[in-house]
Amino acid sequence: MKADVHNKSAALLGALIAIGVVLDAVAQAPQPAPKATARPALAPAPAAPPSVQPPPSTASQPAGRLGMGALLEQFTTLDERDISVLVTSGDETTLSSQMAGKIKKIHFGLGDNVGVKAVLLEFDCEEQDAQLQSAEAEYRGARETHLTKLRLQALGAAGELEVTVAASGADKAKSQVTLRESQLAYCKVTAPFTGRLVKLKVKQAESVSLGQPLVDLVNPGSLKAQLYVPAAWLNWLRPGAHFTVKTAQDGRSYRARVSKLNARVEGVSQSLELEARFEGSTQGLLPGMVGTAVFPDRPKP
Repeated sequence: MKADVHNKSAALLGALIAIGVVLDAVAQAPQPAPKATARPALAPAPAAPPSVQPPPSTASQPAGRLGMGALLEQFTTLDERDISVLVTSGDETTLSSQMAGKIKKIHFGLGDNVGVKAVLLEFDCEEQDAQLQSAEAEYRGARETHLTKLRLQALGAAGELEVTVAASGADKAKSQVTLRESQLAYCKVTAPFTGRLVKLKVKQAESVSLGQPLVDLVNPGSLKAQLYVPAAWLNWLRPGAHFTVKTAQDGRSYRARVSKLNARVEGVSQSLELEARFEGSTQGLLPGMVGTAVFPDRPKP
C-alpha cells in the first residue's frame, strides 16, 4: 500500500517538473508582435500651408473672373480684328397709312423704280369725296348769304352785326372745305423721293387701320456705310479719312470716306460708330450688304 502511494507521488512530481520546464521555454521564446486592432479610417490631417502661396492659375479661377478676363482680352485685341461694314441707304423710309380705309389699287410692285411724287397706291375714298362735296355746298350757301347781307347793308336794310355774322359763317364753311380736301389727299400715297419699292406690306382690297405700315422705299443712289471701330482709333481717325470697303458677297472693292463720327463711345464694347459716304461707282452695291473696311492709314499693332 505504501509502495503505491510512493509511486503516485513520484509520478506527480515528475509531471510538475515537466510543466515547469515548458513554461520556462515559452517565457524565453521571442514574443510575436501584438495584432493591431482594426479602427475606422480617419481623414488625413490638412497639410500646413506654405509660407508663400503661388498666384492662382487661369484654369482655377471662377467662371465669372474667367469671363471678365476673356472680355478684357477681346477688347485688347479688337484693334487686330477686321472691321465689319453695313451698307445702308441715305434715303430710306416706311410709308404708313394716314387714314383708315380699304386699298383700292396698288400701282407698283416689289423692286419697281418709282419717281418722286409718284402715286404708289390709292384708297377707296367715296365717303371722303361725298363729305367734301357737302362741305363745298355749305360754303357756297354761306358765301351767298354774306354777299346778300353786303348788298342789303348798302341799301340800309342790314346792320353791321348781320354782315359780320354772315362773314363768319362763310369763313367757317370754307375751313370745312379745306379740312375735307386735306383728308381726301390721304387717299393717295405718294413717293417722297425717287427710289425703289423694297417691301409691300398690304394687298389690294385689304382694309387697313390708321398708322399701319404700307410700303418700304429706299434710294439706292444715296448709299452710305455704317461701321464700328475701336475707341482708341480716335487718336488718328478724323472725318474725311479714306478707306476701302470689300464686300463679302462678291469680293469687290469700293472707295469710301468717313463723313461723321458719333459723339459717344459705347460703354461696354468701347467702340465708336462711324458713318461714311461712298465715292465713285457703286454699281452692284445694294443696301443691306456687308463687307470689311480696309484703312490704309491704320497704325500697325
